[in-house]
Amino acid sequence: MPRVDDVATVRDEHELLDRAGHLLANAGEIACAANDLHTWSAAQKFAAELPFRPKMRVRKVYLSRVLLDAESAEHVRGLRTLGAEVRISDREINETILVDGRIAILAAGSGYSVLTRPDVVQGITSLFEVAWRSSTAVDAYETRFAELRQYTPKLLDLLSSGCTDEKAAREMGVGLRTYRRRVAELMDVLGATSRFQAGALAREAGLL
Repeated sequence: MPRVDDVATVRDEHELLDRAGHLLANAGEIACAANDLHTWSAAQKFAAELPFRPKMRVRKVYLSRVLLDAESAEHVRGLRTLGAEVRISDREINETILVDGRIAILAAGSGYSVLTRPDVVQGITSLFEVAWRSSTAVDAYETRFAELRQYTPKLLDLLSSGCTDEKAAREMGVGLRTYRRRVAELMDVLGATSRFQAGALAREAGLL
């Protein structure tokens, strides 16, 4: 694990857990920001095997697109059952794990950076707190996404097929206006400005 002053770099998430897993296991407070469930997939599995202690506070912020996938949405519900506080953001967030306000772990390409310098960790913590305050409790999204999840897989298939809106609407058994409204809703959740970008973001999020 190469180290420069108060910054250590690790090659992948498995090395991260080998080196820093004990910090997560013994933490009193963990805060995590992630666009989806893929960046910290090994850490998610590791955390699932840890008992949530009564005085342990766990906060997680995810992008809203995580709720489009039924399996991911179930994972989020499971976190809440264990006592974690979960909020949803509509804005891109810096993928970060904070441990007891003393250590910051940042996703950096295929690797990770572990920072311990107090002023740097404090700055990153402040950014997380801004994201936390501006995000929304997951309950507020559930009603909306319950319907959205039902037609998202079919909608993404139709968008990737390149068929006309008229044909896609017939395939879904809805009117043209309803189909276009659903496409607009999906693009909004994915943060896409075009249908092409929606497909790329859906693949990135593991929805395709």
